Amino acid sequence: MGAKIYWSAEVNRTSNALDTEEGVFTWDDPKRIAASLKRSADESIRRKAPPFMSAMSMLNFYINRAGKNLPAGRLKILNQAKSELRILYNKG
Repeated sequence: MGAKIYWSAEVNRTSNALDTEEGVFTWDDPKRIAASLKRSADESIRRKAPPFMSAMSMLNFYINRAGKNLPAGRLKILNQAKSELRILYNKG
């Protein structure tokens, strides 16, 4: 029997998801995370939604996929990255 394939990994591999930098969601700087996601969204030729929506969707996808296994400190950083994304795209 082969290795277990998670649906979320399949989505990342085959969807129009953004190509993100390695380890972006493990970084400790919300501004750096947001800037990286913005860069990925702005440069992507695979996305179907506007860049802001694509970047925010990728961040939300990661948060939702990690679910209850995400430590409180990591969740706080990722939620701060959402705020930083809004600032970068002048959305709030």
